[in-house]
Amino acid sequence: MADLKGKVAVVTGAAKGIGAEIARELAASGAAVIVNYAASKAAADRVVDEIVGNGGRAMAVQGDVSKAADVRRLFAETKAAFSAIDILVNNAGIAEFRPLEAVDEAFYRRLFDTNVLGTVLTIQEALAHFGSNGGSVINIGSIASVRPSPGAAIYSATKAAVDAVTRVAAVELGGRNIRVNTIAPGPVDTEATRGAGLIGSDLEKQLAASTPLGRLGQPQDIARIAVFLASDEAGWLTGALIPASGGLR
Repeated sequence: MADLKGKVAVVTGAAKGIGAEIARELAASGAAVIVNYAASKAAADRVVDEIVGNGGRAMAVQGDVSKAADVRRLFAETKAAFSAIDILVNNAGIAEFRPLEAVDEAFYRRLFDTNVLGTVLTIQEALAHFGSNGGSVINIGSIASVRPSPGAAIYSATKAAVDAVTRVAAVELGGRNIRVNTIAPGPVDTEATRGAGLIGSDLEKQLAASTPLGRLGQPQDIARIAVFLASDEAGWLTGALIPASGGLR
């Protein structure tokens, strides 16, 4: 397991699903973790309680990443609690799907404001808090950015934009020893996919059959990659887009 002792991580959208598992795995590797949430306070508190109960350090901080004031407060509270920031995981996002004829301005802006603007705002603020040793930014994208799916035009566009932000930020920030990478999951078994009825459905069976490794992803599959990217073991890796999809393309 990677050694993250002495590191401080901010994980956005960490109350549930992939974000929560990333927070747990970072803490298990020794990092102090900020569990950010927008509305699910009780769920975020449960993640914190679990981390602390296992001997880790964590704190829940509310904040909507699409709002600059919330992002500034998120990082200010992180610094006040843990003094430094070394790792940013941009996991907060909205995964909603509509056919093109049902897309309206509000839907478009809601997805882009959270998925893309939120990523930009948090990276901007992290730059003011990373120390002289630099830092690691891990953006959670999706294979939807390159794998067409009906109803996913806007969601896919937001994740393609995140891919572009990753590539450009890696070039801009490399001289400051700040690494920026994207993990692009395929379908993952989370509260959200279960709530949407994917798990146990014919579509799940079809997706699993199309995946070379024969199953959907689990949150821990993604979290382990995030821990690697956060660690010094990935010190020569930046601008990478890592498909974490069991081979599904």
